[in-house]
Amino acid sequence: MNLLSLSPLDGRYAAKLDPLREFFSEFALQKYRVAVELKYLAALGDEVKIQEVRKFSAAELKLIEKIIENFDEKDGAEIKKIEATTNHDVKAVEYFLQQKLTKTSLKNRIPFLHFALTSEDVNNLATAKMTANALKNVILPELKKVHAEILRRAKAWKKIPLLARTHGQPATPTTLGKEFFVFAKRLDRKIEQLKKQEIFGKLNGATGTFAAHQIAFPEVNWENFSRKFVRKLGLTPNLATTQIEPHDWIAETCDELRGANNILIDFSRDVWNYISLNYFKLKKKEGEVGSSTMPHKVNPIDFENAEGNFGIANSLLSFLSDKLPISRMQRDLTDSTVLRNLGVAVGHSFLGWRSLQTGISKLEVNKAKLLVALRDNPEVLAEAIQTILRKNGEPQAYEKLKKLTRGEKLSVERIRKFVTELKIPTADKKRLLELTPEKYVGIAIKLVK
Repeated sequence: MNLLSLSPLDGRYAAKLDPLREFFSEFALQKYRVAVELKYLAALGDEVKIQEVRKFSAAELKLIEKIIENFDEKDGAEIKKIEATTNHDVKAVEYFLQQKLTKTSLKNRIPFLHFALTSEDVNNLATAKMTANALKNVILPELKKVHAEILRRAKAWKKIPLLARTHGQPATPTTLGKEFFVFAKRLDRKIEQLKKQEIFGKLNGATGTFAAHQIAFPEVNWENFSRKFVRKLGLTPNLATTQIEPHDWIAETCDELRGANNILIDFSRDVWNYISLNYFKLKKKEGEVGSSTMPHKVNPIDFENAEGNFGIANSLLSFLSDKLPISRMQRDLTDSTVLRNLGVAVGHSFLGWRSLQTGISKLEVNKAKLLVALRDNPEVLAEAIQTILRKNGEPQAYEKLKKLTRGEKLSVERIRKFVTELKIPTADKKRLLELTPEKYVGIAIKLVK
């Protein structure tokens, strides 16, 4: 841990965030830029109408791949050294590659490095690929793990009755599994939306007109070239841009991530409340301290940490979503510094996802407490009784039950006496007399199945 780090992501939580570094670090951005520049150079060689760039041989293509694959922190440090002079990060990458190629059989291709490109042609494609790979390799797998943990409990606890609370007050019972299942279904929808998210890329020059490309090689169909190149990177081509790709897809991705995190904030708060009601017990961890002064405490810290990190992440995701699609005229530079915080937003989300998995693994159902809560609130059966009265044509059904139960603490005996005196068919009366709060869960079990 670096005790001098300003951000806890690179300090206190650094070890937990290693999976994200290959996608959102400064080093990652450098490596992806190098890849875009070299793959573009190779693509120019494939264009038969650009005779000045001879088609790359298999050995030369292998050399390019080797430069990309072997890019390491020493190379990254060299780029930063160059950038100290250029004060331009993409130009530093270009100069770095010039140095690299000078020592190879590709030195005669150096004039076509970064040919007719604006920096944003490289940056937007690098960012898009970084994000696409992060979604595939880290973000979606981690969200799926959270989903699986919630769904596993939903299935395991589908038959355990739970006193519901609406407005914090006792309400129609449900099951613990069904309540977890609701969150699993909500999260599953967000995961599917993220999987379908289109990720766009652009390669069309300084203001999106292919002007430099066209003046140099007017016989080349640069629109087709751009489409082909962007698709080969695994991205969706966007030809209608200014100098920058508009970032609408990044805003959409941020919104979906924020939506997933909101669902999990809701989940964290519900579980926290269930723990406070003693519906759950928390497994103790040897050596762990719950309070610096109260030795008895086992706190729901994982759910609290998750909620806190989701809050920070969502603040950033909301800002990114609002800001990134907006750029003055053909471009301003505000998106550049803002985009560097995408990894920060994902980092705090990731911490939340990991904390939730840990927290869920510590949960133990306190069935005795759940049963006590149900039996202490028999008035929740009022809904069932008034519904049967309505079924049998009683126009004042709701009012009768409201008079009996609203704000009152009833006993099972008083409710049964009330039911016994009702003038309703025997089958309906029998069903009500046999009903208990723990049995009044509708088709909650079936919903989870």
